Amino acid sequence: MSKSGDELNEFLEVMETLLGPGGCEWDKKQTHKSLIPYLLEETHEVIEAINHEDPDQLKEEIGDLLLHLVFQANLSKNEGDFDFSDSIRSIKEKMIRRHPHIFSDAEVENTADIKQNWEKIKKEEGRDSLMEGLPKTLPSLLFARRIQERAAESNFDWKNIEPIWDKIYEETDELKSAIKTKNQDEIEEEFGDLLFSLVNLSRFLKVNPEEALKITNRKFVRRFQIIEEKMDESERRFSEMTLAELDSLWNEAKKEEK
Repeated sequence: MSKSGDELNEFLEVMETLLGPGGCEWDKKQTHKSLIPYLLEETHEVIEAINHEDPDQLKEEIGDLLLHLVFQANLSKNEGDFDFSDSIRSIKEKMIRRHPHIFSDAEVENTADIKQNWEKIKKEEGRDSLMEGLPKTLPSLLFARRIQERAAESNFDWKNIEPIWDKIYEETDELKSAIKTKNQDEIEEEFGDLLFSLVNLSRFLKVNPEEALKITNRKFVRRFQIIEEKMDESERRFSEMTLAELDSLWNEAKKEEK
């Protein structure tokens, strides 16, 4: 057995001890649902380590995420449903099944063929629609991106970027019209349509909309904090400033970042 296999088995034993008789009372009180917030937090910390390109941090965060995967599997084992080895066996068989160009004699010419095979095999596994199988808890921008990608795999997609610009302009006009009606439900729907069109544009630009928005969010926070520092230095409050003065401070903050 490989060193990583030995380490994994030893870790599984640690978790069984924690959840067994004489184990940790906090751990033993947890349920699948009670662990969801921690699972989400650890997932985001892995993503942050990747974005920071910090291998030491990534190493640690992968371990933290593995803890929660093993924790969930152990809870299921105690309930008599399955154990961690069943999960490993399931994903191993799935990877072999969904890569016939590697483990069988299927032929592919490019990555597009690989993706089409992947979705075709998923349908053969019992899904009635390409839209099935996506977690409803995905962030909405990511969910929009994934359903658009799946539609594109069936050639239900724009052929070039120009019609997408037309669609964005169309949805912008429809949102303006909805705003005039003051119908909040209609405004919300049209706003969603515009966002969906922008996600479509992101695919053609090879931009991750979720990450792009995170970058903008961080940029806004940095610039706002610079403004706060300048306000503290001048001993003034936001309520005492005109919009023009605040806009001037914002432009100064933009220059300081460059």
